[in-house]
Amino acid sequence: MKKSIFLAGILTAFVSGISINTIFAKQHETTQIITNKQTINDMKLGAFSISLSVKDLKISKEFYENLGFHTFAGSMEQNYLIMKNGNTLIGLFQGMFEGNILTFNPGWDENAKNLDDFDDIREIQKHLKIKGFPLMSEADEKTTGPASLMTNDPDGNLILIDQHR
Repeated sequence: MKKSIFLAGILTAFVSGISINTIFAKQHETTQIITNKQTINDMKLGAFSISLSVKDLKISKEFYENLGFHTFAGSMEQNYLIMKNGNTLIGLFQGMFEGNILTFNPGWDENAKNLDDFDDIREIQKHLKIKGFPLMSEADEKTTGPASLMTNDPDGNLILIDQHR
């Protein structure tokens, strides 16, 4: 009888130990999933601008100047202007591409100044692939420095992630 009680006690302790380990393992697994999700959702994409394909650069420039924007970069001779109002950037491009593009620049702030802390485009690309984003073009993962990738949002809007450094 004592032997049965002893074995039952050991068995109970063993099963309890497995249950506790299973609970801790599940909590760790859940924490890891949350941590990975936070990492993916907290990507640093850098400066944001919208790149507009315009019919007449001069007319578009005047329009956006009347909205309070000023020329920040580019030139009429190069057929593009980057217009700025506070932290807002709009690229005006004549004859360079069709449609409009949402543009992110890892490593830059809205003044095209280098950021010390940013996510390299290759890391961003890895996260997008994990999330199942279809990429139209990719950065070469064997390189460093400037690179770009392109994808579309669910409505077909082109997204360009363009790292300049």
